[in-house]
Amino acid sequence: MNDSSTLSIPDSYDQISDTLGTAELILDDAVENAKTLFHTLVLSSHDEDKIVSRVVVLREFNSKERYLRFHTDARAPKIKHFKKNSNASLLGYDPALKIQLKLQGSVDVHFNDDVTKLSWNESTTRSKKCYSVEGGSSLKIENPSEYDLKDGNIEDGYLNFAVLKFKYTSLEFLYLKSSGHRRAIHSWNEGLVSNWLVP
Repeated sequence: MNDSSTLSIPDSYDQISDTLGTAELILDDAVENAKTLFHTLVLSSHDEDKIVSRVVVLREFNSKERYLRFHTDARAPKIKHFKKNSNASLLGYDPALKIQLKLQGSVDVHFNDDVTKLSWNESTTRSKKCYSVEGGSSLKIENPSEYDLKDGNIEDGYLNFAVLKFKYTSLEFLYLKSSGHRRAIHSWNEGLVSNWLVP
């Protein structure tokens, strides 16, 4: 069940600054609030001539430095995608809030460094266990039961653990309301520039 009712956000948007403020509030809440649909976002990237999308779990949001953090298996195909082309987009929508957020930016891959060590130490035992599966993410197999989670030293999973840091350069906010939709885009080059868009 979606639980975004605890957020105190406007029910109309006439000031463009409110659209950015609400977006940041939503993403900040979504880090810990697993019931909101913004806790799981769609991350899209390039794979040669294709666009590839996957759902990722939000682990950190930093509005000051403009990044979102996600965890992944270092053996997953997307690691190679991001190393070839770091451009990516993030998309989330919550029908209860009637808000869509679309972010454009790039992904930095972290492996066996200070970022991954800190993220690993903050992870739950259950999360760590996922990285101990043999073979790696998306590997073609015959029998899936052979790859079920098993007991063992969960710290061994760190060898397969990677962190994705998505640094955004633009954030688009869309609010759907019958009395009047609102769409705004916030972009950062040398500084913040905000513009209303036709919904």
